[in-house]
Amino acid sequence: MALTKVTKSGLANDSVDADKLEDGTIVASDINDGTITNAKLAGSIENAKLANSSITINGSAISLGGSVDVKAISWQSVKSSDFTAVAGEGYFVDTTSSTITATLPASPSIGDIVAIKDYAGTFGTNELTIDRNGSNIQGNTNNSLISTNRASVVLVYVDATKGWLYTNESNVGTLIAQQFIIATGGTITTSGDYKIHSFTSSGCFSVSQSGLGSGPNAVDYLVVAGGGGAGGDLGAAGGAGGFRVGAVCSPSAPPLSAPGGLTVSATTYPITVGSGGAGNTGTSRGASGSNSTFSTITSAGGGGGAGDVSDSKTGASGGSGGGNQSNTSRTSGNTPPVSPPQGNAGGLGSPGSSSGGGGGATAQGSDSPSTYQGGAGGNGAPVTGIFGASPQPFYGPTNGVYAGGGGGGSYPSGFGTSPASGGTGGGGPGSNTPGGAGTAGTGNTGGGGGGGSSGNGDGANGGSGVVLIRYKYQ
Repeated sequence: MALTKVTKSGLANDSVDADKLEDGTIVASDINDGTITNAKLAGSIENAKLANSSITINGSAISLGGSVDVKAISWQSVKSSDFTAVAGEGYFVDTTSSTITATLPASPSIGDIVAIKDYAGTFGTNELTIDRNGSNIQGNTNNSLISTNRASVVLVYVDATKGWLYTNESNVGTLIAQQFIIATGGTITTSGDYKIHSFTSSGCFSVSQSGLGSGPNAVDYLVVAGGGGAGGDLGAAGGAGGFRVGAVCSPSAPPLSAPGGLTVSATTYPITVGSGGAGNTGTSRGASGSNSTFSTITSAGGGGGAGDVSDSKTGASGGSGGGNQSNTSRTSGNTPPVSPPQGNAGGLGSPGSSSGGGGGATAQGSDSPSTYQGGAGGNGAPVTGIFGASPQPFYGPTNGVYAGGGGGGSYPSGFGTSPASGGTGGGGPGSNTPGGAGTAGTGNTGGGGGGGSSGNGDGANGGSGVVLIRYKYQ
């Protein structure tokens, strides 16, 4: 016969335990409210038997019987000067009177928390710097800068790779502290907030730290190639070396400037400073100058000037063109072509009787003005807008003007001639004395060489080039 009911008197105390009951045989409706005391429940119901077996803390489920560390933030009194933060603390920071640096804890552990709040709404006037104290911030090896009013942040330390991460941000900007370029190479001169590296010979510009945040990551540059050598014996002038300049700050940019300068990274940039082309000591064309380079910028050597022989009456093309001893077509400048142009064409002459001037950075070489007179060199370009006006060593010997074309050779002064002038920016004048040699282009300006006079006067050498690099360092 089936067992349908067991009376209370038929069961001894504690004779029925969980093992004697099949799951689900006793439901809530079988038990009157208040009939089971806490004493009867102690240790008798497993957590897994409960409908809700976990609780949620900060979005994570925690099993009943488990444990979790709850990181509470203990807010401190107002800070009005530099301080070192302690894990688990929050800080009201008052920068009313001055900038403040908050240094994060050294040797932090995962889960460490630091909170910061702009107390007076003055971070936009006096910035707060968060010193990383050896740990990364957001995966970067630079400090953070908070420069917006009423900003607040919470930082949590994660690991050695990412370091401190911002988990809550309000009224903040990039959070990257200003970091300036640090570099070596060449001759370094300081001018205000800028450093200028001057390369008068080949070398390396080595960047050990690039700019971050509001610290600029681009440099101004001037790259001038070697000037062309002049032809001999009433020779035409050499063209100026290619002139290329770039400026970060366009309001002060010089003529022919490419906007934006050149972005650099933490690496080494080989610098090539081109030599001037050799002048011809006979009646042939002078040699072209050599290229100068910095990173992606290459300036072409100036074209050699024409000589007084039939196969060399046309100058060579280049950064600027060499002068001609023909009156048919000009020798091209800006070869190969770039924008803004790096130079201009050479001047025209008359076969066997006069010679043209070499092209310069801002003007083409002048044509021969008369039968016996050589043409003047084209003028160079100033860079005083970014590299200054004073004739200090890194500005060059021509007060901040570079890449002038050479002057053409002339007949002796007894024919009523005067020396053909070289272009501003280092162009060498031509000669007008019997058998006289032209004047060399000025070194480290890219100036073209001056032509020799009639009577086997030697053509002069072109001037060597230069590379200047300028950047904000503070």
